[in-house]
Amino acid sequence: MAIKATIFKAQLAVSDTDRGHYATHALTIARHPSETDERMMVRLAAFALNADEALEFGRGLSSEDEGDLVQKDLTGAIQLWIDVGLPDERELRKACGRSTRVIAYLYGGKGVALWWAQNGAALERCANLSVVEMPQEATRELAAWAQRNMEVSCTIQDGRLWFASGERSLDFEPVRLK
Repeated sequence: MAIKATIFKAQLAVSDTDRGHYATHALTIARHPSETDERMMVRLAAFALNADEALEFGRGLSSEDEGDLVQKDLTGAIQLWIDVGLPDERELRKACGRSTRVIAYLYGGKGVALWWAQNGAALERCANLSVVEMPQEATRELAAWAQRNMEVSCTIQDGRLWFASGERSLDFEPVRLK
């Protein structure tokens, strides 16, 4: 019998001055049994950076043909495809062919530099792809915040993120690689 996903609920208040998006999102996040808290919280940060009423979490690690987050238009066409972690370069190129815009949020410290060195040249041809590195110290701190029920606020200004939850706060700036 397969182990089922763990369900997390998050109230995410986003104040994105860069895009002019101000809303509170009631999110249900299914964490795959093999997914870490760090990866799940990077998905939450990716949601905050691209928050939209149409943005949804994908089916997760068990579904290779779907992004970690996906935004579709009313016709079902994929407008935004988001992958987190160190995704397969071929899968990213395939996503670029299926979506208007693709963003890869990389995390994992030194592994990111190695991944970028191996895949960066091949991905330069993808005009609709953005690649962003999430600082390891920030993603590990966010992982410690993971709870089954969370209330998190995120302010985004000039590309910098400020997260707050209860007494804790964290600010960091993702690094745009492409």
